[in-house]
Amino acid sequence: MWHRLQPWNKLRREVGLRSTLRWFLVRIGKRLGTRGPAKWRIRPPQARYALIARLRGSSDVSAFRQIFVRDHYAGLRDLKNVSLVLDLGANVGFSSAYFLSCFPESRVVAVEPDERNVAVCRANLKPFGKRATVLHGAVWSDGTRLCLSTGTFGDEREWAMQVVPPADGSAGDVQAWDMGSLIAMAGGGEVDLLKIDIERAELAVFDHRAKAWLPRIRNICIELHGRDCEEAFFRALSDFDYELQRSGELTICRNLRAKTRKTE
Repeated sequence: MWHRLQPWNKLRREVGLRSTLRWFLVRIGKRLGTRGPAKWRIRPPQARYALIARLRGSSDVSAFRQIFVRDHYAGLRDLKNVSLVLDLGANVGFSSAYFLSCFPESRVVAVEPDERNVAVCRANLKPFGKRATVLHGAVWSDGTRLCLSTGTFGDEREWAMQVVPPADGSAGDVQAWDMGSLIAMAGGGEVDLLKIDIERAELAVFDHRAKAWLPRIRNICIELHGRDCEEAFFRALSDFDYELQRSGELTICRNLRAKTRKTE
């Protein structure tokens, strides 16, 4: 009996009794075959404001669990002087809300290609006011138009949406920016934390042109999707020193700086 209660006790410790009871009622309703609510409103201890998570098969609860229950970003909480965060692949804004709450002097620019996710992301980040900017679009190797690819990657839910070039030569329906343009849109200064979860688009972002903008990045937190993505990422960072960490599925490169070239 005790082992069955452990997950609920852990959830209660992380998000409080009221939110846990709401989640318990959702699960009971699902077992009874009732439709239940479409959304769950919850305030985890790491977030300054309550957040919205979609239910009914959405990936939002899984994303919430990764970020706020398993606390995958805990290894970043000790970063100092964080003023600007770029959140690429922001989904519904859970990671952005985490960073805005953890770094109270920071601004976040959140980029997300799926308009359904963008709507929830804007609602979740609205309480942070001007500190949060949400862009409906994607990051790529250059400025272009891409297509949203659904049902072809990962578990095929909202957090696994990909952007791909149009296959038939037609114009894509998702605006994409290169990293230099995004940094300029964010103010043109140094990016203190670059968070990336872009479902294999890292192959385009970390091509040979990455070395032009990487000197403006202090810290990177990235989820790499496959060996080829990992190789492209570390190849782009070959001229830089950094402290490497792992946290779950995340690769963290802290204190990124150009390697010192030895003189004869």
